[in-house]
Amino acid sequence: MEPSTRLSRRARPFAARLAGLLLVAALAGCGLAMPTDPDGTLQDITGGTLRVGVTESVTENHDFVRLQPGAEPAGIEPELVRGFAATREASIEWVEGSEHQLVEDLKHGELDLVIGGLANDTPWSKHAGMTRPYAETRDERGKTVKHVMLVLMGENAFLLALDQYLLGQEVDL
Repeated sequence: MEPSTRLSRRARPFAARLAGLLLVAALAGCGLAMPTDPDGTLQDITGGTLRVGVTESVTENHDFVRLQPGAEPAGIEPELVRGFAATREASIEWVEGSEHQLVEDLKHGELDLVIGGLANDTPWSKHAGMTRPYAETRDERGKTVKHVMLVLMGENAFLLALDQYLLGQEVDL
């Protein structure tokens, strides 16, 4: 009678855990870093240029983005973007447009970020990644509005770096 080459019931869970650990170790050795940017946004802007789409968003109580002819964008969000860009030693290229045009440019990789007083329930969330809400306001009906910025879908390292920066900021509304 030949000995069985099958694992005993007690050995199977151990073998499965061992195989899982070996797989994790092998993937770690491949240089797989999480989160990643398939298009390399965070790496590109670091020491480079952050391309920011802006659309005006001014309410009775808040200037999220104010656009003036011949001047750089002003307001809450441009100041946040300037602060983030400084942490990455990035210059900023401002691109003005409608929300629709800016989201199209973002989807095609022509922009890195879109700002304009956007709320987290924006219909553009189907076409772009969103930061976590960095500020809350109330609309004219008293409903809470959570404000976000848009990034290229899938650029998770960039999104994480931006979220971490925004989380550390006190937004004065």
